[in-house]
Amino acid sequence: MDLEKQPAPQSPPPEGCLTVAIRIPVRIVVLVLVVPVRLVWDALVVVGRFLRDSVLRPLWRALVVWPCVALWRYLVVPFAKAVGWLGKVLLVIPLVWLYRYVLTPVGHGIAWTVRGVGAGLAWVYARVLTPVGHGVVWLLKGLGAGLVWIFTVIGHGIAAVVRGITWVLRGIVAGLTWVYARMFTPVGHGIVWLLKGFGAVLAWIFTPVGRAIVWCARGLAWLASAVVTGIGVGLYWIARILLVLPAVALWRWILAPVGRALAVVGREVWDALGHAWRIAGHISLAVGRFLGTLFRWVFVEPVRWVYREILTPVGHVIRDTVLRPVAEAARSVGRITRATLASARESVRQARADVRRMLFGADADTRERELVARREPTAADTRTLGSSTTALTKD
Repeated sequence: MDLEKQPAPQSPPPEGCLTVAIRIPVRIVVLVLVVPVRLVWDALVVVGRFLRDSVLRPLWRALVVWPCVALWRYLVVPFAKAVGWLGKVLLVIPLVWLYRYVLTPVGHGIAWTVRGVGAGLAWVYARVLTPVGHGVVWLLKGLGAGLVWIFTVIGHGIAAVVRGITWVLRGIVAGLTWVYARMFTPVGHGIVWLLKGFGAVLAWIFTPVGRAIVWCARGLAWLASAVVTGIGVGLYWIARILLVLPAVALWRWILAPVGRALAVVGREVWDALGHAWRIAGHISLAVGRFLGTLFRWVFVEPVRWVYREILTPVGHVIRDTVLRPVAEAARSVGRITRATLASARESVRQARADVRRMLFGADADTRERELVARREPTAADTRTLGSSTTALTKD
């Protein structure tokens, strides 16, 4: 449980008098300098957004988007449809006709020809090639048996010759082994003993000389290391006194305090810039709201009042006195035109019926009426869910 406890929040370190003395003047000066910049920045942002939404975006749509859409809709799509229709007419339909009426019969003929040739080849294979093959196989079996017997005899002779040569070689190797063991081995042991004695004499003579040379080399190396170490220590202390200690003193007593002071000043200036930017944002927001309210009361509200109190009643009067009568007149003209066209169609239909009756008699007219009645039922005989003429609601 103790391991899961969160550590207590640490209190911020105390600030020095230099920080407190620098903070307020720096913030005042920075606020005075930043407020105009923030106002100009917010004004530029508002103008940029207005230009983007009201000018650049409609201009982009008018110059790029709508021409591309029109090009796609009225040029590319019809051209593609025309190309597809031409491809269908010039390629697909001829290819289908060629496949259906040329390649398919030719393929069937080739298939029948291949079947006939295959049947003939099968008969030749079964009646001619198979007996000939059996005879050739019997001949090859006999020839193979004779060759096997001949090669077996030759192999036995070669094996006997190889065994004789092997016995001769084994006798030669045994003689050479006996000569090596009885003559060369004692001579070799004697040579090895002579070399060991000569090496012991050389070691007894040259070992003291080598040890003396090693001791001399070690003494010279110790003397050289002592000289080099003394020179290095002297150079180290000289460099430390002349270079390191002044550099450390300069860093510790001059550069570090100046750097701390500059860091405090820079941090305070940065914090002051942040606070001033935020305060300038609030001031800019208040100024923007004031200008927006002023613009609304000076321009928007009068325009709204003119639209609501003057233009809307005038528009209603124009709608009631001019537009509605014009619309009613147009609808009346449309109804009269439709009625005229319907009567004209009926007259044409009656004239056609009279001509048909005069040319073909009354039976053709009766059949035509029956076909029309079956194809186009009248309004009274149409099928609906509420009538009893449907299959679901019929009693």
